[in-house]
Amino acid sequence: MTRTARHVVRRRRHTLYFLEWAAAQRPVHLDTEVDMTRIQAHRAAARAAGTRYSVVSYLLHATGRVLARYPAANAAMAPGWPARLRRPGIVRFGSVTAKLALDRHVDGERTVLSALVPGLEHADLAEIQARVDRYRGEAAAELPEFKGVRLLSRLPVPLGRAAFAAALRDPRRRPTVFGTVSVSSLGHGAVDGFHSAGGTAVTLCAGRILDRAVVRDGHVVPAPVMRLGLTFDHRVIDGATAADVLGELRHSMEDFDDGARETVPGPHLRRADRDQGTARGLEQRPA
Repeated sequence: MTRTARHVVRRRRHTLYFLEWAAAQRPVHLDTEVDMTRIQAHRAAARAAGTRYSVVSYLLHATGRVLARYPAANAAMAPGWPARLRRPGIVRFGSVTAKLALDRHVDGERTVLSALVPGLEHADLAEIQARVDRYRGEAAAELPEFKGVRLLSRLPVPLGRAAFAAALRDPRRRPTVFGTVSVSSLGHGAVDGFHSAGGTAVTLCAGRILDRAVVRDGHVVPAPVMRLGLTFDHRVIDGATAADVLGELRHSMEDFDDGARETVPGPHLRRADRDQGTARGLEQRPA
């Protein structure tokens, strides 16, 4: 008979507390495919010049700008709802802070750490990459930002649960504790796409980049494509807003511009022009 052993969870306790807390979410999942041609070209040019940019930095760059245009999606449920005697409330945040999921070892135990990347609505790509690089090393778990995670692993479970809940009770502190949008990537593995609920109104999940068949000017050609998933909390926003956010993210990444040159009009801009032309034609059409 095979002997089994019970393993006491310590370094992943913060994840378990989070999952218990996040069970109140009402997640709905969307996804799209992003043509990464322009971003891959920019990465290659930067690499040739001695600078490395990770794919997740481009996603963070787009996320900050898009959510700044959609404040309803950069929000959270106010505490107390859905208690029966309280009216529903939503808190909207004035700045975009990403909670970036990291796969790291803490005292020999593989776990997920959540790193905060603030001010995304105005941070440039180099600034974002510098923050990502700070969390890249194997010693990231020892950074002061993760002091709370280390504390939760040492506290008795009842106190740990209480401390986790207390940290999230005041929505005004949420950006500095939990971020306002969650971002996760498994693009380094053989994962095409996935979905997760990160405890924020919007969670973005990036898969790997693969050459896929796309249609351009009526011809099928290969292009580097990344699947991007978006999970939204239906208590905070509805599907139409979430779909708009996902579409804007796709367009922003496909037409990536680092500010060093003019943005080349992408397919979505031409579609928008056609849509506007159609709308003008309908307006001018006699009743």
